[in-house]
Amino acid sequence: MFVIAAIFFPLVLLGLLLAMERVERPLNAADTGKGLEGFLDNAQPDEVDTFVQQGLPAALERYRRRLRRPSPGKHRAA
Repeated sequence: MFVIAAIFFPLVLLGLLLAMERVERPLNAADTGKGLEGFLDNAQPDEVDTFVQQGLPAALERYRRRLRRPSPGKHRAA
């Protein structure tokens, strides 16, 4: 019984990983399109400079970091 489990476990795990990749791929593609569109509409000058000098991934990361930061007037509850 242990031998059967040792043989089939890696195969089941590989199948699960392939299925997860197929589900994740369209989600990543859709996210990239919205991120680029939102970036081009709302980017600040320093983010555009990052885009020109370092490329899209670095510029999108900087843009998303700015969006995640809380506003200066709003404080998180402790």
